[in-house]
Amino acid sequence: MTRKWWHDKVAYQIYPKSFYDSNGDGIGDIPGIISKLDYLKELGVDIVWISPMYPSPFADQGYDISDYYNIDPAFGTLEDMEHLIEEAKKRDMYILMDLVVNHCSDEHEWFEKACEDPEGKYGNFFYIEDRKEGELPCNWRSYFGGSVWESLPGRADKQYFHAFHKKQPDLNWENPEVREEVYKNINWWLDKGLGGFRVDAIINIKKKLPFQDYPTDREDGLSDMGLMLADAEGVGEFLGEMQKRTFQLHDAFSVGEVFNEKEEEIPDFIGDNGYFSSIFDFSTTSWGKNDKGWYANERITPDAYKKCYFNAQKRAGDIGFYSNIIENHDEPRGVSYYIPEGDVSDESKKMLATLYFLMRGLPFIYQGQEIGMENLGVVPLEKIDDISALDQYRVCVEAGYTPEEALKIVSVYSRDNARTPVQWNNREHAGFTTGTPWLMVNPNYTRINVEAQENDENSVLAFYKKLVALRKSPEYKETFVYGEVIPFEEERHNLMAYQRKADKDVLVIGNFQREKQSVTLPKEMEKVLLNNYPDMEIKGRELTLEGYQAVVLEMK
Repeated sequence: MTRKWWHDKVAYQIYPKSFYDSNGDGIGDIPGIISKLDYLKELGVDIVWISPMYPSPFADQGYDISDYYNIDPAFGTLEDMEHLIEEAKKRDMYILMDLVVNHCSDEHEWFEKACEDPEGKYGNFFYIEDRKEGELPCNWRSYFGGSVWESLPGRADKQYFHAFHKKQPDLNWENPEVREEVYKNINWWLDKGLGGFRVDAIINIKKKLPFQDYPTDREDGLSDMGLMLADAEGVGEFLGEMQKRTFQLHDAFSVGEVFNEKEEEIPDFIGDNGYFSSIFDFSTTSWGKNDKGWYANERITPDAYKKCYFNAQKRAGDIGFYSNIIENHDEPRGVSYYIPEGDVSDESKKMLATLYFLMRGLPFIYQGQEIGMENLGVVPLEKIDDISALDQYRVCVEAGYTPEEALKIVSVYSRDNARTPVQWNNREHAGFTTGTPWLMVNPNYTRINVEAQENDENSVLAFYKKLVALRKSPEYKETFVYGEVIPFEEERHNLMAYQRKADKDVLVIGNFQREKQSVTLPKEMEKVLLNNYPDMEIKGRELTLEGYQAVVLEMK
């Protein structure tokens, strides 16, 4: 594996609408991000990925883009964006934007022109088919529910394809003109000094053509999109071309949202000449998910969580780096999801942070994660903003659950959990805005907020700073960045432990339960590098861990 400039970095994701509002309109913005760069620098962040800020009707919170060359007025101006890139560079930080090119908005001029003339140039920018009474080109289900086919505006005889929301028509990557437009836009941003991109939903750009039906899995008579994606071949040709024409030219960092890579494809995705610098490890977030709907999902156990990580590490080996997460804008808060109900505490939050952060790969922190922000809990239906959650509420009710039961199920997985405003202090609206927040603030902001934790050496925030400092320290950087991952006591119930070995031998160990647990160390300890408790019970090589205690030990 060739060493890259980004390998020893720490990344942070910003969901701009909810990060910090500088002008009191209730929506986070670019000037707000600029004002918090020093906060991120102090945390130890090097790379900042910002979810979409392009002009958009916001049918899917900005992932429906109407202009790839500008900034939505809700977030500021193009000049603000250029200023952000400049200010980040002054702090040796890199800005990533979201690259959303599987689809655009139905309000993008390309689609508007396609509607005017489906047989013309822009009609071929999309998947537009003749409409036949009572018949669809295929029975695939949109990710947000319902058919992937929708009537073309103004043309009752035509229909278009959308894998996501009906206001997000899919771009036809089989058309070379579409690909040229995408590459031109990527290079335009990189020429402005952008550090790179997080690449959204990119595996969806390759469809299995011609369109065909797949086995149905719900009473709606539709099939899960995953069946088609598993059958589609050739996405690598598009991804390889994009990498050579854009990222490679700028030595830019790119991280792909890829859910279904096959083991033999890992070198193609993240090897030395891979399509991306890195891809996210979604094994823990995908575990237990069921195509029938959220009501049929199985909650992950500590033992399954551990196996997901170790299996991913074995797959990646020395080929390349995964990007490691416990949450993002599309997932619930990690501490509320991975820690058993009733066991969420500062100690368990720090344990979860330790176990993922010191794995091999690039650690990503999602906004608010560093202070241990939690899920909202059950909220009334009228307060739910997430379109996925609203669709899944309907699915639950249709499956026979009561409205109360459906709300409880949805509350576990709703994307609103991660999208509530960042809790900066204990004052009104958590210090996020002087206006009315676009989305409700989590009521626990009076207890969990940045200001309360900044001067508390035992806070979750202080612990994240220690984790970052340890990973970057000259003495241990080689071990934590490039060292081998060797599982320890892999079969032990509710214990997750692994060695990081390079020039140092470090043991990372976490007790993933509330009861104490004792373990025999593989050899004698040299010193304690990190501990989420004030002390540690050890006699010789016998270590007794408190509930949710995590320790990082340098071994002799």
